[in-house]
Amino acid sequence: MSVPSSSGPAKDPSAPGPSGDTERPAVHRSGFACLVGRPNAGKSTLTNALVGTKVAITSGRPQTTRHTVRGIVHRPDAQLVLVDTPGLHKPRTLLGERLNDLVRSTWAEVDVIGFCLPADQRVGPGDRYIAGELAEVRRTPKIAVVTKTDLVDPATLAERLVAVDRLGKEAGLEWAEIVPVSALRDRQVGLLADLLVPLLPEGPPLYPDGDLTDEPEQVMVAELIREAALEGVRDELPHSLAVVVEEMLPRQGRPEDRPLLDIHAFVYIERPSQKGIVIGAKGARLKEVGTQARRQIEALLGTPVFLDLHVKVAKDWQRDPRQLRKLGF
Repeated sequence: MSVPSSSGPAKDPSAPGPSGDTERPAVHRSGFACLVGRPNAGKSTLTNALVGTKVAITSGRPQTTRHTVRGIVHRPDAQLVLVDTPGLHKPRTLLGERLNDLVRSTWAEVDVIGFCLPADQRVGPGDRYIAGELAEVRRTPKIAVVTKTDLVDPATLAERLVAVDRLGKEAGLEWAEIVPVSALRDRQVGLLADLLVPLLPEGPPLYPDGDLTDEPEQVMVAELIREAALEGVRDELPHSLAVVVEEMLPRQGRPEDRPLLDIHAFVYIERPSQKGIVIGAKGARLKEVGTQARRQIEALLGTPVFLDLHVKVAKDWQRDPRQLRKLGF
């Protein structure tokens, strides 16, 4: 079992050499790394930490991620494109089946797979199921990433690392590495990137310098609204929430130094009884969602925003193919 440990900052390939000239990396690599795991394994938080900014929404609720999110890590020697995926789980709805299909189609196309296993939970049936699935993807290298290490003591972490090593052997997987990380504390996140990069093919950058994601702004705005709506709701509601941004337009007639972006969005739920949960007493809950989402959207887009939210019922949309298409799944 190979468990890397941090041994101080690596030398920057772009730093000036002894003669004062800038050393350029002899080889540049670029490619895609997919982060997989069961729901709530810390994939989205890790994606954001690696990119250095928020490109994927996070929540304490499982199955928050519903589509693949690409985050782009720029380095002098490489461009690492991270693909955060929904948690692989036993589906109970048509939506769940489609999310699982999305995960499998994604890991079939990437250059390296990072399997996230949370340190605060024992290796379980869900992890064994995913490991068995990954064993069928024979040619793609796989790194086991033990996440959330800040939540456990050293003895527990050691037990988890041994269990992850055993999991690979039982499933017929050969881990390229096993690396413990804490995305929240920024522990060994840089090391993980250092381990992923050599597994990418040689090639030029795939995205322009400075791009951090290829997600359309309208999709990111919808996700930020959904993230705000997920906070503080009852256990049964998160899977019933979907958000669609209908319109994003600059307010006409505004002076150039005081722009305003009008955003009109719908929050969809599955049953009329859920409407009151989202809206709250006298609209207080929906107003709070709007305020929280607006702050995040303004930070993302760098412009003042007027956010207009409405709640609609799309009956049993998770099980209805027509409704799923309408909501973008």
